[in-house]
Amino acid sequence: MRSTLLLVSSSLSLGTALLAPLPALAQQTASPVEAGDEDEGDDFHRNRGIIVTAPFVRDLSILAGTSELSGDDLSREARSQIGDSLTKLPGVSATSFSPGASRPVLRGFQGERIRVLTDGIGTIDVSNTSPDHGVTVEPIILDRIEVLRGPAVLLFGGQAVGGAVNAIDKRIPREVPEEPFHLDALATYGSAADERSFGASLDVPLTSKLVLHLDGSYRKSNDMRVGGFVLSPGLRAEQLEEAAEERAEGNIEEAQEAEELAGLRGRIPNTGTETYSFGGGLAYIGEGGSFGVSGSYYNSLYGVPERPGAGHHHGEEGEEEAGGEEEEGPVTIGLDQIKVDFRGEVFLPGFFEALRLRASYADFKQTEFEGDEVGTVFTNEGIESRLELVQRERGGWRGASGVQYVHRDFSAVGAEAFVPPNVTDQIGLFTLQEIRSGNFEIEGAARYDKVNVKSQVLGVERDFNSYSFALGAAYIANDQLRIGVNLNRAQRAPAAEELFSNGPHIATQAFEIGNPDFTTEKSWGGEAYIRWSTPDVSLALTGFYNRFDDFIIDVPTGLEEDDLPVFQFIQNDAKYYGLEAEASVIFARAGGFRFSADGVADYVHASLDGLGPVPRIPPLRLLGGLEAQSDTVSLRAEVEWFDDQQRNANFETETDGFTLVNASASWKPLGASRGVTLIASANNIFDVVGRRAASFTKDFAPLAGRDFRISAKFSF
Repeated sequence: MRSTLLLVSSSLSLGTALLAPLPALAQQTASPVEAGDEDEGDDFHRNRGIIVTAPFVRDLSILAGTSELSGDDLSREARSQIGDSLTKLPGVSATSFSPGASRPVLRGFQGERIRVLTDGIGTIDVSNTSPDHGVTVEPIILDRIEVLRGPAVLLFGGQAVGGAVNAIDKRIPREVPEEPFHLDALATYGSAADERSFGASLDVPLTSKLVLHLDGSYRKSNDMRVGGFVLSPGLRAEQLEEAAEERAEGNIEEAQEAEELAGLRGRIPNTGTETYSFGGGLAYIGEGGSFGVSGSYYNSLYGVPERPGAGHHHGEEGEEEAGGEEEEGPVTIGLDQIKVDFRGEVFLPGFFEALRLRASYADFKQTEFEGDEVGTVFTNEGIESRLELVQRERGGWRGASGVQYVHRDFSAVGAEAFVPPNVTDQIGLFTLQEIRSGNFEIEGAARYDKVNVKSQVLGVERDFNSYSFALGAAYIANDQLRIGVNLNRAQRAPAAEELFSNGPHIATQAFEIGNPDFTTEKSWGGEAYIRWSTPDVSLALTGFYNRFDDFIIDVPTGLEEDDLPVFQFIQNDAKYYGLEAEASVIFARAGGFRFSADGVADYVHASLDGLGPVPRIPPLRLLGGLEAQSDTVSLRAEVEWFDDQQRNANFETETDGFTLVNASASWKPLGASRGVTLIASANNIFDVVGRRAASFTKDFAPLAGRDFRISAKFSF
């Protein structure tokens, strides 16, 4: 492993040499709602405007559908993985593979079509390659999380065709505290998994322009409790049928084991987690610009729930014949990441307003254990950097252009290294421009990527050139009403896993097969939206459509290899369409309280031409809530309903609908501005069994049952 200084040097020199590395969308400035004016108790404030990190894009209608989670909402919803923290937002679901591994699903897209970012730069882990891999982001120490949907997110790369999630941390300070130090802390307990978590961050001004940051977090949970049977009705029936067959053949022990599995309820075995992280940063903030550097470490150990009947052995042929088949233990995953980040900004005179650089280096390692034995070790060493030039606004015209560089050196070693070592290099050029005249806005975006993917072990090297374009038009009737249409043409190069996979993957309990001859994935897309907002009423409605040529997806084949179900990556034309709706209204004021109602609805329909539905697509979802808010107290009750998902791919099971009823209360005991907030919530009050249709493990790892949570938040 390189030294910290060498890591910083390699990251920065690579980015600077390529005039590369870092787009405008990645930089943090003040949001449309200033921090001091933000009403943390208002759930809908997070969606009233485009809350994006750069001032020249924060109001762009091309970013239709953008929302964020921050303040007390983030403290209440924070879970061990960022995917499960965001599921109340419109158009968002989660992979929910296990409590230790859950990635966001946006508009039905997941994996390689969703970019998860930290302050505009990729997380540089392997969570995009498979649903069992955890995301190296700790939600409890974040300032906020932005969910970006719509054409302009293609500026983050072709991999963001489905959207992007941008986690904003505080490791490189953006301002000098006025007080001698500033401390933020959050402690939480959750009953469903006996979860205990704590996170804190400290900012100390060393001089009038130099700021030191320190942070750390710790989270531990036991096996997840559920409201009923762990296995789905279909899997329970299979186990009972198998038990009957074993009894008929006189195999009593095997029959009892199958019956125990069928009757398993209460807790999901092997789903505990333990995670900790720490980091520090130093930033210089002056009148002519700023620059800062940070270093961080993330470590997590979590269990992987086992699908009945998916186990396989590693014994040699002779041992198998002699009955010496190796006994397997539960699968757990241990991962850690060392990361170094840099952010710099220089203010410029003339046509350009600022030059901004963002760069990261990360060394990631993930080990899959089978019992006490090491199965497969994944490593990923990566650099990502972005350079941008921001234009000064002139006569209603503004924009930004830049260069991005990504390097990824991936390796998997072990008995089940289903992907050979490979290296990916990507260089991208992008621009985003907006012109406003009177009541009309026109926005345009363009991106070019050159991608090289090679595996020396296989002797295969592929080069891809991809071009993406977006055009948006909006009519702004007044300060309350905006109507717009966006169109885009996007291309995405295949990922190394889609090209080179060929072997058993014990954590997903599947045999995965790629295709090195894949071509570039291409799509046409569009969306139309309407947004209306007054001080008491907010409404937003978006409809979207995407048509894909050579869409890449892994599908079950119904075959088995090494006692595992075979999943084959294929290319096929596909289409996605759907809608997102959101509304909030303050209907009364009395006794210092504001009484409001809000709702969210989203739906996705996705099909593969000639093959039927796309697998793992979320069903229709409706969420409604009532809230009473004052300066110091907030009370909320909500109902979230999920429809059945009966549009299923071949060999995919149906997902029953379910309804969650939740309630929460927050209290600022020292007053609205004194920095102490106590939060209590009851989730899934009626203890129902819920299964996410987007989850790979839905049939044997349902969502948490009744979960009482208490949190204490401090800010001084």
